[in-house]
Amino acid sequence: MIQSMTGFGKASGEFLNKKITIEIKSLNGKQADISTKISVIYKEKELEIRNEIAQRLERGKIEVSLSVDNSERDYPNLLNKGLVMSYLIQIQELADELKMSVPANVLETVLRLPDTLKTDNYELSPQEWAVVRKILNQAMDVLQEFRQQEGKMLDDFFRLKINNIAALLNQIPQYEQQRIEKVRERISDELANLCESMDFDKNRFEQEMIYYIDKLDINEEKSRLSNHLDYFIETLDQNVSQGKKLGFIAQEMGREINTLGSKANHSQMQKIVVMMKDELEQIKEQILNVL
Repeated sequence: MIQSMTGFGKASGEFLNKKITIEIKSLNGKQADISTKISVIYKEKELEIRNEIAQRLERGKIEVSLSVDNSERDYPNLLNKGLVMSYLIQIQELADELKMSVPANVLETVLRLPDTLKTDNYELSPQEWAVVRKILNQAMDVLQEFRQQEGKMLDDFFRLKINNIAALLNQIPQYEQQRIEKVRERISDELANLCESMDFDKNRFEQEMIYYIDKLDINEEKSRLSNHLDYFIETLDQNVSQGKKLGFIAQEMGREINTLGSKANHSQMQKIVVMMKDELEQIKEQILNVL
């Protein structure tokens, strides 16, 4: 069953008098692009958090938020007052030089600057880290469930579109004989107009006609496109989500459909090709969301 790269997961837990909350949001992306917003007391574990997320969620643009409620009461000595005062003084001096007023929310901005909070006086215990890891995995479980639900909808969508293309492909044979006759007739008329006062070898003409019509044969393209449609469904049926592989198959389908269009030489077949292209473009758009 395929999975979507889109998802959201949230989980919370408690350790002593702290409430720990983790939120994870995932969107589509070619690789694992992870951005984090982690409470300062867990910053030392950021690399481990990133590794666990990359291992389980694999791909996507992933945003992680790890927060602790009332952390300022639990950790009263975290604020680096000396550095905060230094930042404020420098900002005030710069504002005076530029003859500008200092914004009312300057303190809020300063507190987001590097090293304004310090964790020198806090040691993360193995017990607390175990709780955080459990919450992290719970949040990822929720996100994975979300991805699977989205994946089911994508699976249904792809099967519908593949069936539509297959049905359109099955309409082509009814026009093939007519197409060949029209090509033969057009070439004969053009040649007749060109050679009204000239003789030509009719046997050689027939040979050339057979060669030309053979070049317009679309049986191979139809067969390959049909095989690609079957392979797409087989890939959907696999236990592992393979978005990249589905993308490659869709590209091959596009090549065969384009070749059918270039060889068609028939208005109704051209319309069918356009409709197949429309169905395929919808598939390609949604494949970008598949894990």
